[in-house]
Amino acid sequence: MTNHYHFVVGVQSLEHVSAVLQHLHGTTARAWNLEDGLTGRRQVWYKFRDCYVRDERHYYHALNYLHYNAVKHGYVESPYEWPWSSVHLYRDTYGREWLRERWSKYPIGDAWCYGDEGGND
Repeated sequence: MTNHYHFVVGVQSLEHVSAVLQHLHGTTARAWNLEDGLTGRRQVWYKFRDCYVRDERHYYHALNYLHYNAVKHGYVESPYEWPWSSVHLYRDTYGREWLRERWSKYPIGDAWCYGDEGGND
């Protein structure tokens, strides 16, 4: 995405994720700002949001949301057209029929993070 990204990861503690994201965001923000000559004037990464995935059903809702996000934002017409998506790994590992079954059984709706009634990205 041009202004955000999503990922699903299993962790024991959000502390670890927070530290990794702070490092990743700090490093990339500094590099991009240096490239553009905008050091100190532009904020590149400024927040992250976590959501506890409660069960298998929730996991597949979240995964389907992530796979369809580029379609939702109008960048592509099919999730398979977005080159940076994990949908390709799932297709290659489990096949298109497996993905179709998950998409049918676990439709995305607007809110993949339960309790997120606003449908935030």
